[in-house]
Formats: sequence, C-alpha cells, structure tokens
Amino acid sequence: MSRPAYETSLEERAQLFKALGHPARLLIINLIQAKPRHTEELAAILNLKPATVSHHLAQLTAVGLLTTQKDQYYQMYSLVGAALQRSLADLIAMSEPGLATAVAPDAYRDKVLATFFRYGRLRRIPTQQKKRQVIMEKLVEEFELDHDYTEQEVNRVLIEFHDDVATLRSELVACHLMTRANGIYRRLPVR
Repeated sequence: MSRPAYETSLEERAQLFKALGHPARLLIINLIQAKPRHTEELAAILNLKPATVSHHLAQLTAVGLLTTQKDQYYQMYSLVGAALQRSLADLIAMSEPGLATAVAPDAYRDKVLATFFRYGRLRRIPTQQKKRQVIMEKLVEEFELDHDYTEQEVNRVLIEFHDDVATLRSELVACHLMTRANGIYRRLPVR
C-alpha cells in the first residue's frame, strides 16, 4: 500500500496546506469527518453549486485527505484514516531523504568564511558585527572547553590566523565566546 501524498515530499506537503487554505474545504472536511457524504449533499449543506463542491473535493482527494467509494449513483467521500492525526510539526519536518543536503543551513556562514579566509589565514577582520561573530565562532573552535589559557597561549593560537592578536582576543571576549579574568582566558560554549 502506498503512502498518502501528505506523508511524502515537501512539495506534496505544501499542496496539502494549499488544499486546506480555503474555508469551504475546511467546512467540507469537518462535514465529512462527521460521516461520509456525496457531492450533492455537501452542495446543499454549503449552499454551493455541485461543480464547485466537486472541485473542492478533487483538491482534497488529490492531497490524500479524502477517499471515494461508489454507493449506487453517488461517489461517497470519506476521510482517509489518520489523515488529521498528524501534527503540524510532523507535516513541516524536513525528514525527506536528501533534503538536508539540498538546503545549506550554514550557507551564510560558509560565504563569510570563504570571503574572509584565504589559505587558512584571516585576510581582514570584518567590520559588520554579524560577520565578525561568524569569524570569532570559527576562531574559538581552536580552543578547548574547560581549559585555562594564558594570554601568551591565546596569542600563539591566534597568530596563525591574523597578526592583530590583541583585536582578536578582545573580540572573542566581546562576542561572549571566551572569558578573561586575571589574565586567564577560558572558552565558553557557542550558543
């Protein structure tokens, strides 16, 4: 048995939200949830033309919310089993295989690092705070958590990246990535 459309790709899930985005369709789902119904019955209840109701039913069926069954002269529409049992969090979750690699959540970070680093060295210290934060978060990775560093030890690490170690040290503290007390530096966890 194949999975309903609302359980698969992001595009299909987006279509589900589109199908649910019309007031008449929401009313139709509520009416069908109470009991299976046919087009003419729904048209009479909603005071709509049967062709309009048929269009709405087709939309809801296409996204896997409704199923049809022939009953004498009528197509009876029923709600698909647990179609309304899924949470909103499940519907918007990006659990689709390959999706994580298709969307680069750190694209901004990668762009900043590519702009400011050349051959492992920091070309210049960014003036924009957001970009500076990205650079400092990259530099702080060179330090261990729960380890005390003297200023000289910090300088030895930072000189590998840029000559202005004093600015880098003060920025690491200003960005809340390291603490400084009595000449001792300590890395903080990145938030």
